[in-house]
Amino acid sequence: MPKYVYSFAEGNKDLKDLLGGKGANLGEMTGLGLPVPPGFTITTEACRHHMHHGQNPPELAEQVTAAIDALEATFGRKLGGDSEPLLVSVRSGAKFSMPGMMETVLNVGLNDRSVLGLAEFAGDERFAWDSYRRLIQMFGKTVLGIDGELFAEALDAKKRAVGAASDVELTADDLKDLVATFKAIVAGQTGQAFPQEPRAQVDAAVVAVFNSWNTDRAKVYRRRERISDELGTAVNVQSMVFGNLGPDSGTGVAFTRDPATGHPGAYGDYLPNAQGEDVVAGIRNTLSLDDMAKIDRTSYDQLRQIMSTLENHYRDLCDIEFTVERGKLWMLQTRVGKRTAAAAFKIAIQLVDQGLINLDSALERVTGDQLSNLMFPQFDPAAPKKLLTKAMAASPGAAVGQAVFDSPTAARWAADGRTVILVRRETNPDDLSGMIASAGILTARGGKTSHAAVVARGMGTTCVVGADALEVDPAARVFKVGDVTVAEGDVIAIDGSTGEVFLGNVPVVASPVFQYLDEGLEKALAGAGPDGSAAELVMAVHRILGHADAVRRLKVRANADNGEDADRARRMGAQGIGLCRTEHQFLGDRRKLIERLILAHDDATRAAALDALLPLQRQDFIELFTAMDGLHTTVRLIDPPLHEFLPDLTHLSVAVARKEALGEEVSGAERELLAAVERSHEANPMLGLRGVRLGLSVPGLFALQVRAIAEAAAQLIREGLDPKPEIMVPLIGSYVELDLVRDEAEQIVKQVAEAEGQELTIPIGCMIELPRAALTADEIARAAEFFSFGTNDLTQTTWGFSRDDVEGGFFSRYLELGVFQVSPFETIDVRGVGQLVERGVKLGRQTRPEIGLGVCGEHGGDPASIHFFNKAGLDYVSCSPFRVPVARLEAGRAAVVVAEGASGTA
Repeated sequence: MPKYVYSFAEGNKDLKDLLGGKGANLGEMTGLGLPVPPGFTITTEACRHHMHHGQNPPELAEQVTAAIDALEATFGRKLGGDSEPLLVSVRSGAKFSMPGMMETVLNVGLNDRSVLGLAEFAGDERFAWDSYRRLIQMFGKTVLGIDGELFAEALDAKKRAVGAASDVELTADDLKDLVATFKAIVAGQTGQAFPQEPRAQVDAAVVAVFNSWNTDRAKVYRRRERISDELGTAVNVQSMVFGNLGPDSGTGVAFTRDPATGHPGAYGDYLPNAQGEDVVAGIRNTLSLDDMAKIDRTSYDQLRQIMSTLENHYRDLCDIEFTVERGKLWMLQTRVGKRTAAAAFKIAIQLVDQGLINLDSALERVTGDQLSNLMFPQFDPAAPKKLLTKAMAASPGAAVGQAVFDSPTAARWAADGRTVILVRRETNPDDLSGMIASAGILTARGGKTSHAAVVARGMGTTCVVGADALEVDPAARVFKVGDVTVAEGDVIAIDGSTGEVFLGNVPVVASPVFQYLDEGLEKALAGAGPDGSAAELVMAVHRILGHADAVRRLKVRANADNGEDADRARRMGAQGIGLCRTEHQFLGDRRKLIERLILAHDDATRAAALDALLPLQRQDFIELFTAMDGLHTTVRLIDPPLHEFLPDLTHLSVAVARKEALGEEVSGAERELLAAVERSHEANPMLGLRGVRLGLSVPGLFALQVRAIAEAAAQLIREGLDPKPEIMVPLIGSYVELDLVRDEAEQIVKQVAEAEGQELTIPIGCMIELPRAALTADEIARAAEFFSFGTNDLTQTTWGFSRDDVEGGFFSRYLELGVFQVSPFETIDVRGVGQLVERGVKLGRQTRPEIGLGVCGEHGGDPASIHFFNKAGLDYVSCSPFRVPVARLEAGRAAVVVAEGASGTA
């Protein structure tokens, strides 16, 4: 019989696929002998069965019964019993942490009878009725689908009626009244009474957790984090311990290091006389762990010892949930904690220096996306600013935008191209779409472990929380700080590193990490500031990126079209140019020359255009090859869709028709131009006369570029430099096309070499960007000394997409429907386009084992795609200059993963 239920004693941290992260780690802590309330985990396999069949596995009910029986035997109490009732929590727990995205129900087992038994057992009537009202509120919203605002409004109304400033001021009688009100809401909204049978509550809560895997917010989060929809969630049923039993009880969340800065120490939030959801929801501003030490030193000391045990055991920053019940500390959860980009690099190096991990492990614990985040600008410290307030820095960065007060507005304004800051009293999981759309998040309530803080850190979004000076009025769409009123649409700025909130725009300057990457270590350290934090970060990035360079197999080149971009690429660590788009060199004033060349109807006109273009192209290449002295520079021959260099047909037609209608004279030149453009007009230019087709159809065009490349190289060799140009032919579909271009190019290079008295060795290769080219790569490799996979066009032609049309069209719908987890133009489609790349690599090397292989599409700078290219056996990736450091890091990470797999440790 399939096993769907595991006690915590049967689990461990290596069973995350089966038990989810939370269940696996509860099992690990139980095995370490830490104080964990007993319980059991329902597996992800049970969830997947429920998703696929619409019901639980038939064996599940019996196994849950056996697990509950075991719990009851452990405690000597009955689930929801009339005397000394056993209560449980029912929580989600997927393999990958999805904070706040799925459901939790606490105090399951309470009913009209057991609440009396709980009051007697605890000796605290108020606590029992507070626990019961929490169950009805959470169960009603989570399991029964009732609008949570109905319960919140009833709670606020009760507080107003009795003059209570907070929940804890409500008396037992107040809470009894509130329970009656909540039960009436349930009956009114569902037509049924609140369920009184404890086991029915458990079963319904389990199904609700399963169903929460496929809520809109969970799907949005998984798409952003690239988590598979097929994984499902485990469910953890755990015996309740209570932090709301009085002043000697409480609940909190702790981090073994600061997740925002990486500083060692104890960081977290604590709320006395509260349950765990109160901390995460951010509905009350929390105390620090230092405050906890003053309130309950014994529990604090024990917590610090456990934190040290867990960090040393997991060898990483740990995020811990705990409860103190009448002076007794209980551990409810641990996981490797989410952290900011800066903290990720700092903590990795700290753990290396402590001897807990090696540099390979440090490299695995940071990502290219995090490095990219650290390259973003920060506020100029010398700029004038109007400070509104200072609160808790939850996720670093500098964000400037228009204030908005709800998630739908944030998403809508962002879609319109506006930059927004989401301002809320506190966020909840339903705010996810607006949080993703926003440049920054500002909340009036909550601490470093509130929903807003945790989700923002995970997304790399600037966030400030706990700004209690803010009076947020969502209905009026304003917030006030003292006598200052900020309305929706007004510009504000938030600093997620300091917690400062400013009115109006604040200018930004380069970050220390960007300065290091662009100007070098010495300058970055000199400008890092006196507190040492920036210098520590720069050194952490320097050490980890240096290790990535040492272990990676993939080389990293840059896409650059001019000397300035090439200079920057080299400073960023590029090992050459993988793509120079020569069509970019013909924009502006030169466009007319290309237009004349393409439309020329006689040799004299064509020759004049070529003569004018040659010195311009030669100078372009001199600048590029000088910047890349000693490094390979791949020059792609001109590859525009034809319409990019011709006048617009509609505009020309209208202009001529207008003159004719007004009786004005239409010149012969105008008519001739219109006729030429009409002859060249294409219904689908991206699949028309471009690339090699244009070069073979327009005499002298490719020859001009080859000559300019050869002459530039010869001149620089004469001047003592070491240019290494490579000529790349675009849009090859047949080896015959490449043979024709190669024959002409080799003759031109030979002529220039003889004329200049220089030896010129210029490899000639081609783009592989059509499916036919990938499928016949063995034939093409006979004429090509290198391949560069153009994955932008290869994706378009494999899927049959026109990128410019589909990304603004139905792609969002495809993402919603799950056709894509991510756009295939952002991360390579391994199953489709990836197979063509792998086939092209295999066939190319069969014919020419030494053939050079690279990629120069947008995917060359995408972290996930880089791992695929490393596995596929490419020699290099090429990306924009600003993505070069990211590619270097990810190439190193890919090499470490491959090495671990080869040694059997992955």
